[in-house]
Amino acid sequence: MSGPKASLLPANSSPLEKALELGFGKLLERVTPPFPALMNPLQTPSEFLPYLAADRGVSEWDADASEAEKRLTVALSWQIQRQAGTPKALSYAVESLGFTPNISAWYQQRPLGVPYTFDVQAIIGRSWSSGDHNRLIRRINAAKSERDQATITIVHETSQGLRVAAAADPALSIGEDSRPGALPEVKLHGAVSFNSAAHIPLSDGELQLEGALPELGLAARLNSAGVARHYTINDYDLRAQP
Repeated sequence: MSGPKASLLPANSSPLEKALELGFGKLLERVTPPFPALMNPLQTPSEFLPYLAADRGVSEWDADASEAEKRLTVALSWQIQRQAGTPKALSYAVESLGFTPNISAWYQQRPLGVPYTFDVQAIIGRSWSSGDHNRLIRRINAAKSERDQATITIVHETSQGLRVAAAADPALSIGEDSRPGALPEVKLHGAVSFNSAAHIPLSDGELQLEGALPELGLAARLNSAGVARHYTINDYDLRAQP
């Protein structure tokens, strides 16, 4: 059996004050404490994310960004501030937008680059909006040292695949007891389909061939083709753009 709880009221409190303290205490016990999930960027309710970002000192915030990006921005904010001015902080700044970073400082380049410069490569695997490059520059500026100068390369990555399938009708049976001579008329139906992660849809088509064919075995497959487009931003005047 638990003993009486400590009171914060002075010794000369009235019975009414003591009753109010007891009543409010029982009401508070019914409330489920929101901590520590409330302060966890990955578990807190989405409507609480802006307040958590303000609490952690996030300087670049987009109210229209996706929920996943907002949670990632808040989750990496302390790491960026603790390691500001280091390549690790720059990597976190790029990751906070959902991009894949590749940081190359001047002393890591061959031949050596200009002192206190670095290259930032941001590999983008999602849709790209017009204001993302300005947001990326602002986040890098907040993470880098004041003396450092940056060259930013944006790589929009996409992958494509090509699949070829073919079938003969009617079915052919070729063995040792087959009679020599021309084969019957055969229709060869083929379908070429494309699948792509690019943002421009590709059309499908069909291929039909017919005619006398010799002994034939056809099988073909081509997979895993990719393309990357590079955009380089070397002008920090982009910061002045909206």
